[in-house]
Amino acid sequence: MLVGLGRKLVAEAIGTFSLVFAGTSAIVVHSASSTPGEAQVGVALTFGLVVFAMIAALGDVSGAHLNPAVTCGFWIAGRLPGRLVAAYAAAQIGGALAASVVVRFLFPDDAALGGTSPSGSVLQSWIMEMLLSVILVFVILSVSSGDREKGFGAALAIGGVVALEALFAGPVSGASMNPARSLAPAVVTGHFDHLWIYLTAPVVGAAVAVLACRCAQPAGCCPCAPECRP
Repeated sequence: MLVGLGRKLVAEAIGTFSLVFAGTSAIVVHSASSTPGEAQVGVALTFGLVVFAMIAALGDVSGAHLNPAVTCGFWIAGRLPGRLVAAYAAAQIGGALAASVVVRFLFPDDAALGGTSPSGSVLQSWIMEMLLSVILVFVILSVSSGDREKGFGAALAIGGVVALEALFAGPVSGASMNPARSLAPAVVTGHFDHLWIYLTAPVVGAAVAVLACRCAQPAGCCPCAPECRP
């Protein structure tokens, strides 16, 4: 049986697999069978609900980050040891890649597999993804305990923010907010155009969110000091 870090990494892989599998499958299915408005609502609800479920199921195990940008945010905030960042990110990316491989198997005729791409200018999408990530990570830091997203309240708040942002920003940038979620379909389909937006903007947004959290929340919430890190 796995213990310690191994169990956490398996939890992150399972959680991110579930997020990418459910969310990108919803994009594929709804794009073929729904009007644009109906599709956006269905996709947003799917992403929000799967995040809610995974936090409820795995929050006590790994913290249910499900997102390399969130993991970076916890590290920048001084809540997660730096030695765990690469391992968490690798587990999340591995889970996401496995999900996209399954989606490819189930929907072999779909060209994008739920991948993300700008609908307007590159600058517009980068700024949108950065700001979405600021809001998401700010909420996560505000409702989490230490490095863990756990409990019904945190799951509801974070799942709700994901659904809300996907609802209004999905038609603009895809509302990824998650490098692993965008990287996996790109790797499986071989479509790397504008991928850099979705790899950089969420991480920058996470860093800005830490600053916002330090300004808005009580002292010690996001200490950002080496001596405060585990």
